[in-house]
Amino acid sequence: MPDLLTFALGGQTFAVAAEAVAEVTRLVAAALLPGAPTIVEGVVNLRGTLVPVVDVRHRFGLPAAELDPDQHLIIAHAGPRLVALRVDRALDFLTVPDDAVMPVERIAPGTRLVAGLARLPDGVLVIHDLERFLSLGEAQQLDAALEGVPAR
Repeated sequence: MPDLLTFALGGQTFAVAAEAVAEVTRLVAAALLPGAPTIVEGVVNLRGTLVPVVDVRHRFGLPAAELDPDQHLIIAHAGPRLVALRVDRALDFLTVPDDAVMPVERIAPGTRLVAGLARLPDGVLVIHDLERFLSLGEAQQLDAALEGVPAR
């Protein structure tokens, strides 16, 4: 049974695999990161580690939202990289039976950002694939931008 973390974004509920989540924290201001891909809002210092803040709304095609102190950052592993996903609110961890999750390839082949769809009693939950969240080009551009940040 997959464990998921659900979150609210633009009036909708989404999920990511709980195993990818390192922690959830309240929103903090991000420092601008010159040269970063447009999907990166900036970086935050998480106990000495620079973590890029990713604009999830932009990636999902949702309208932009102002920063709000009630928003959360989901610190998660997107492949080998730690990222902070700015969401309206982290909601809950839940366990979904295996037979309730459908691989997205069966429904919409070629969907890059979705790992699967979970059928729940109150609707369908889109499970996002953090492994493919950043394109190769975006990851390389982000690496180059982070290399330009002086060490403290």
